[in-house]
Amino acid sequence: RSNLVGMGVLPLQFKGADTPESRGLKGDETIDIVDLQDVRAQQDVTLVIRRADGTSREIQVLCRIDTPVEADYYRHGGILPYVLRELMRAPDPAQVKAA
Repeated sequence: RSNLVGMGVLPLQFKGADTPESRGLKGDETIDIVDLQDVRAQQDVTLVIRRADGTSREIQVLCRIDTPVEADYYRHGGILPYVLRELMRAPDPAQVKAA
């Protein structure tokens, strides 16, 4: 789970006793995540599952981003882009000493 977040992948978990089998998922569905503008730790996420026959349904799953720091990593596309952006914002140590 934490490795997925570190790579910028959103880990989701079925809630309660739900499983792919109990939801009738076969693997050929198209899944959309709706209303995920502001990722927060442990929030519920709505998935729209579209089947090949044209039917669709919504289900709630749990976002397994577990901490605010992981949410920051995810928003930046993973830990590497996050760290690079932080380094780019940091003042140059050589210029700080000279001042």
